Amino acid sequence: MSFWKTNNYSYDKVVEIGKTELVLLLNGLSREDMIEWLMWNDPNGVYGDDQSMKEFGNVMSKDEGMEIILRQAEDNRVVKIRN
Repeated sequence: MSFWKTNNYSYDKVVEIGKTELVLLLNGLSREDMIEWLMWNDPNGVYGDDQSMKEFGNVMSKDEGMEIILRQAEDNRVVKIRN
């Protein structure tokens, strides 16, 4: 079972946490958990192994997944304004 379901951790939370906390989270995720988040966050992207093999001739490594998630999370970062 995936990290997301086992821990009841919302996909949305990835863009709400700070970069340091996100890096720690990603270090504990499996490549499959990263693929699951990427497919949720960017349904038009090519992240699954079968699709990646057809499109690119290889599969995404865990390090590549981490880089992509960090970039996508930063692009979608939620900025909270304090009053």
